[in-house]
Amino acid sequence: MAIPKAKKAELVKSFGKNDKDSGSTEAQIAILTEEINQLTEHLKVHTHDYHSKRGLLMKVGKRRSLLDYLKKNNVVSYREVIKKLNLRK
Repeated sequence: MAIPKAKKAELVKSFGKNDKDSGSTEAQIAILTEEINQLTEHLKVHTHDYHSKRGLLMKVGKRRSLLDYLKKNNVVSYREVIKKLNLRK
């Protein structure tokens, strides 16, 4: 499930260093969070879609590792991202 370009650009603009900075850790976490939310809604309706479930688990793991990296290197930014995205921890 891909997110629309406009939504992705909006996330990059609010979490990245500038409008084109989609590679920053914060922007990647925001994009993954949006994809995870969409897949979660999809799986509520389609409970037997195991391929999408595997993709969801892979995205959650990727986000977890990016969050760990951000926490290790920039605690202030980590706390801001957690607060903005309403993630637990």
